[in-house]
Amino acid sequence: MSTSNQRPVVIVMIEDDEGHARLIEKNVRRAGVNNEIRHFADGTSALQFLRSSETTANGPLLILLDLNLPDMTGIDILTILKHHDRLKRAPVIVLTTTDDKVEIQRCYDLGCNVYITKPVDYDTFATAIRQLGLFLSVMQVPDA
Repeated sequence: MSTSNQRPVVIVMIEDDEGHARLIEKNVRRAGVNNEIRHFADGTSALQFLRSSETTANGPLLILLDLNLPDMTGIDILTILKHHDRLKRAPVIVLTTTDDKVEIQRCYDLGCNVYITKPVDYDTFATAIRQLGLFLSVMQVPDA
């Protein structure tokens, strides 16, 4: 595929904590990633957006997923995504405060690409997100 036909990756952030969402976006931007970021505070609205025909036809996606959401678990969302014909190839980065080894392994088994535990310490968290931003800036995501 030539680069002129490549569409930019849309970053879908599913995060119910507004403070974490602002911090994630700020540090992704600070790392030089200028991709569109669509923020959803719950799984229901995120899945509605992701499953829409417009979204599934508009090129590559990258999903940043919190596991602890008000209406469903991130595990539920990850399971749905990885069983959806169009969305199953979208990279999923789990960003959550959960550091349980069983939960981490479960996310990888379900198909997440990267699992990042959100540190409580602001500076450590900011550094982790900046590193994530650098990763996103060089990464290529396949089209469906």
